[in-house]
Amino acid sequence: MATEYENQEKVAALPQEGVHCFAASSRQITIRRIVTTILFVAFAAGACFFFMRDGGLGLGIFCAIAALICVMVFIQTFLIADYRVAVDYNMKEIVLRYRFSKVKIPFENLDSRDGEPSKAEAMLDSTGVGNKQKTFYLVFDDVYEDVCFQTSTNDLASREDFFKLKEEAFAIADAYGARNSEGAIKPQFSGKGADSEIDEIVKNAIEDDSDN
Repeated sequence: MATEYENQEKVAALPQEGVHCFAASSRQITIRRIVTTILFVAFAAGACFFFMRDGGLGLGIFCAIAALICVMVFIQTFLIADYRVAVDYNMKEIVLRYRFSKVKIPFENLDSRDGEPSKAEAMLDSTGVGNKQKTFYLVFDDVYEDVCFQTSTNDLASREDFFKLKEEAFAIADAYGARNSEGAIKPQFSGKGADSEIDEIVKNAIEDDSDN
């Protein structure tokens, strides 16, 4: 359904069918699988140890939950290996992997812009640790909903994929013009990626375990 904000000439210039899929970085997937496997073994062993020990029920439950989270993160790596972001020209929507669900942003709701790194990522970028190339970030907004997703050159299979995705997302946002709507919401993005909450849970679990 056309809106008053669409530029019909630019909309017509977009692909009218097909799905362009952008997979997650193989390096990121491999690291997550290795780390979650190691953590799972450690937490599972910890759960068994504390369950067999008098007074260790609380720590046993904690380790069991942490092990389950590791399994969830491990399984998710297979989902993002297929695609992390997809541009569906058939259904006219951007599809984003978020945990075990899919976030869908219709083209007519999409605003796309350059993103910013989190504080931790900014520190790594400034020190040059882990990546010699500059990291670029891309934000997808559903301007009518409180939905915001960020990806980066580190998240996708290649930098070429990232810039191709950025080119398509910017073209779609420009053609449909949702950002010009008076009803558009302008959420402030925190710099976190789609899977950051899972990563933070694992990180907090490790920190809590070390405190105990």
